Amino acid sequence: MVSFKSKKNFLCKEGKMKKIVFLFCGWLLLILAVLGIVLPVLPTTPFVIAAAACFSIGDPKMYQRLESSKVFGPYIEGWRTKQGISASRKASAIATLWILMALSILITQKLWLTILLLFVGTGVTTHLLLMKTRK
Repeated sequence: MVSFKSKKNFLCKEGKMKKIVFLFCGWLLLILAVLGIVLPVLPTTPFVIAAAACFSIGDPKMYQRLESSKVFGPYIEGWRTKQGISASRKASAIATLWILMALSILITQKLWLTILLLFVGTGVTTHLLLMKTRK
């Protein structure tokens, strides 16, 4: 059992643990965001935003790298400034979604999975179309 001699020492250990937990969560969320780029059922934007929030506490340098990233930076910027996403990014996301969805349907050839994927694809497409478009 660890004993702390002073409250200040305890807070220092607690702060270090907090940073480690947020750093771990940031990396986990970033991995999910990367998977969301190629898997149509995983949304990329919420995972990138959550990862950025975790990195802002756990590792500010990683937060800055993520924010300046060519891949993930626009997601964070669009959310932070409430400008939305560009029309070209929307079109690209929808096209990628449906191409990968069609590929998944062709590979699996299961009726229940086809129906599920069509519902998910329709929902994600609707969500993307309703998002604010950056001018």
